[in-house]
Amino acid sequence: MRFSVRVNNDLPADELFRLATTAQEHGFDQLWVSNDLLLRSAPALVGALAVRTSTLQLGIGVVNPYSVHPAELAMAAATLQELSGGRFLLGVGAGSAEFLSWAGIPRPEPLARTRSAVAALRALLGHRDVDAGDLPDWYKSQSRLRWDVDRPVPVYVGAMGPRMLRMAGEVADGALPLLYPPERFRTAVDAVQAGRTAATHAGGTARPFDLPACFWVSVSGDGTAGRDALAEKLAYYGPSISPVLLADAGLTPEDFLPAAALAQSGRPAARLVDDRMLALGIAGDPAAVVARCRALQERGATHLSFGPPLGPDPVAALALLGREVLPALRAVTDPRPESAGSRHG
Repeated sequence: MRFSVRVNNDLPADELFRLATTAQEHGFDQLWVSNDLLLRSAPALVGALAVRTSTLQLGIGVVNPYSVHPAELAMAAATLQELSGGRFLLGVGAGSAEFLSWAGIPRPEPLARTRSAVAALRALLGHRDVDAGDLPDWYKSQSRLRWDVDRPVPVYVGAMGPRMLRMAGEVADGALPLLYPPERFRTAVDAVQAGRTAATHAGGTARPFDLPACFWVSVSGDGTAGRDALAEKLAYYGPSISPVLLADAGLTPEDFLPAAALAQSGRPAARLVDDRMLALGIAGDPAAVVARCRALQERGATHLSFGPPLGPDPVAALALLGREVLPALRAVTDPRPESAGSRHG
């Protein structure tokens, strides 16, 4: 089993540093920092984390190929790989059309643009198995970094829909699917595996692929407090979750509107989030979190990725996960052969 934690780039630097130290001390394998537009710069934050940690893999999840050219993304990724001693991971995705619109940036052809960006980034970052047909028109023979990348940087795709996940399976080293609810993991596996199969049939070589089950979690010794913290997050973001994904859970964006009206005006909203809505993430005391995570293990997950809010107190919640949840999940072994959920080799 592998375990990672995902945090937002809205955190003050000192809180992020405490979270990273806690994650490393409690045996997490990876820490991913988001790079949402007009918040703190994830490359700058990860650069600072690289010199404050020693064993934790550090990822940015995700950057987009619209607001920054892939050549500059490659420069940043290679530099962070050097600073971290080979511990860096790069997540790439089409990004949010709404967020990009805040800066007047259009987002045409998200699937094709992301695919070509992933190919270019992998080629620039030391991978030798890139199909030349996937490279963008701007990529020329002189498109190379002017110093050697000692260890290729794994490139993940931030994806939720089946087409983007299939593309990730074809061309990337991993994917970061945010699952609503977490039990949709098998759907993500099937889409990724279809892409990996297509790539192999086209003459490609199967590469190791990391497919974490990414979900929102909120844990506390007080189960009610843990549930309330997740409920507040769902109240705020619920109306923006894909209607297609919500439909699978028997929900619609409109179901969240009463709670969202309170949350987005800064008022408590947890009482308006019911159990069906809460099931989109994992919340409660450690025993409740272990039970839902074991269900993911039974679906073949070998990498679990815990995302915000983490808990009423994120640092305390991360320590609680490390003390009580991770050991229980590590004790479960899966005798089945490795699949798309296998860890990156």
